[in-house]
Amino acid sequence: MKGKFLILLIVLLTVFSLSGCSAGHFVPGQYVIEESRVDTINIDVRDRRIDVTVSEDDMIHIEYFTSEEETYGISVSDSGVLTMKSVYNKDWMDYIGSVKPSKGNRVISVRIPECVLSSLDISTTNETISVNNISVSDTLSLHSNGGDVRFSDISVGREANLKTKNGDIRGYIVDDYENFTINCDVKKGDSNIGDRKGGVKTLNISCNNGDVSIDFI
Repeated sequence: MKGKFLILLIVLLTVFSLSGCSAGHFVPGQYVIEESRVDTINIDVRDRRIDVTVSEDDMIHIEYFTSEEETYGISVSDSGVLTMKSVYNKDWMDYIGSVKPSKGNRVISVRIPECVLSSLDISTTNETISVNNISVSDTLSLHSNGGDVRFSDISVGREANLKTKNGDIRGYIVDDYENFTINCDVKKGDSNIGDRKGGVKTLNISCNNGDVSIDFI
């Protein structure tokens, strides 16, 4: 009896493993909206690399990959807040023996026209956030739990919040160092920047188990 039960258990686990080992069939998707309809962008996803750069037209473009099990909810509020969040349509069996999507399918590309956003807030896990040539009139927030935060030629009107765990923070801010009050909390890592008072803008840095390298240009 025990032998039959063991065989049945092995068969069931094998079936579940095979059903879950596929990463799913991913297809490209795109969301495009006029920049005049958006004031703030909030992206909160899991296990996705996010690349943000400047658009060549007056539209906001978001490109991504979805499957039947893994997709995104994207909406724009009446006040102009564009929100993008991970949406999972999985049964519990889908998690058994599951495999991550391929690297190419784990990328979200965002293109934004110059000088149109009040705030940009991006959060992800286990992947890198890369932001280039972006200016916001109010607040920029970048948070990766398990990946790097990288940026170049960014500027903020009021505040920048940069946070990582098990990753580095590296980049260039287009502004004067003296314009910022800096709050820097680095654990288990090195930093080329420290706390500073007196600036009219605020730079908050939190890095646990990683290095910080930020330059003002």
